[in-house]
Amino acid sequence: MQHLNYNHLYYFWMVQKKGSVTKAAEALCLAPQTITGQIRALEERLKGSLFKRVGRNLVATELGELVFRYADKMFSLSYEMLDLLNYQKDDSLLFEVGIADALSKALVSRVLLTVIPNDGSVHLACYESTHESLIERLREHKLDMILSDCAGGSLKYPEILSKKLGECGISFFAAEASTLPFPACLEERKLLIPGKRTSLGQQLHRWFAEKNLNVNILGEFDDAEMMKAFGYFNRGIFVAPSIYRHDILSQGMVLLGETSDIQEEYHVMFAERMIQHPAVKSLLATDFGDLFAGLDLQVQSFEHRIS
Repeated sequence: MQHLNYNHLYYFWMVQKKGSVTKAAEALCLAPQTITGQIRALEERLKGSLFKRVGRNLVATELGELVFRYADKMFSLSYEMLDLLNYQKDDSLLFEVGIADALSKALVSRVLLTVIPNDGSVHLACYESTHESLIERLREHKLDMILSDCAGGSLKYPEILSKKLGECGISFFAAEASTLPFPACLEERKLLIPGKRTSLGQQLHRWFAEKNLNVNILGEFDDAEMMKAFGYFNRGIFVAPSIYRHDILSQGMVLLGETSDIQEEYHVMFAERMIQHPAVKSLLATDFGDLFAGLDLQVQSFEHRIS
C-alpha cells in the first residue's frame, strides 16, 4: 500500500468522533463537501467503505470500526504529545481549567489560587460550561483539568481520574427574616434553587419530599451567581453552600436555616496524562480540609437550636 494520507484519516476520525459530517465540518472549519471528498479518497486507498447509511445516520462499517480504533490511538497519542509540548506559553506554564457553571465563582477562585504560584510561572486559562461539555473537552485534550460538583462523568471513562476535594451542607437565605421556624419558613415565600440537572438541585427536591414541604419554586438556575443575584433583589429564598454563609450575610441577607442532610460536593477531574502537570500535582497534594473545616459542627449546632 502506498503512503497513507493522514489528513484523510484525520477527517474520517473526526466524523466518527463527532457523529456526523456536519459536526466534523464545524469543528474543522471546512465545508462538508470537502470532508466527504477526503473520506471517499481514503476509502479508495483502503479499497473499502468506511461508513454505511442507516436511516439518516452514518454508521461505521466493520472496516470503519477497525480503522477508527487505530486512528483513535494515533490521534489521541498525538494530542497527548501536543499537551506536553504546549505546556509552555511564553515564559509561563499554561494551565487550562474547565469550571462547571453550577459552581460558585468564589469557591473556584479560592481553590485555584491555592495552587497557582505568585511568581507568574503558571498562566491560568479558565473555561466555564456544563459538566457534560467539560468532560467532552477534557477527553478531546482541550482542557487540563475540571472543577465540578459532580464526578459521575469521570466514571464512564477509564482515562479520566477524579479526586473529591471536600463537601459541606447548604444554607437558605432571604432579604428578610421569617417568624416561622426552619424548615417550615421555606413554604412562606418562593424559592430560587439550582436546576434539576445539578446534584444539588436533585438533592433539594428529594429533601423537600422527605420533609413534606409544599414549596413554591420561582426559578431554577444553572448559574449559582445568577440565582444569588435574584435573591439579593428580594425575589425569594435562595440556597448556597454553607461555606459561603459569612460572605452572603455580609451582603445584608438573613440566614433562615441550614442543613447537613444535603451535601454540596466538590471534585477535580483530569486525564491520567496530566498527573505530571505541576499545577495538577500541586492541587492533588493540597489538603483543602481547612476550607471546609468546622462547617458540619456549625450546621449541627444550628439545627439543634431550631429543633
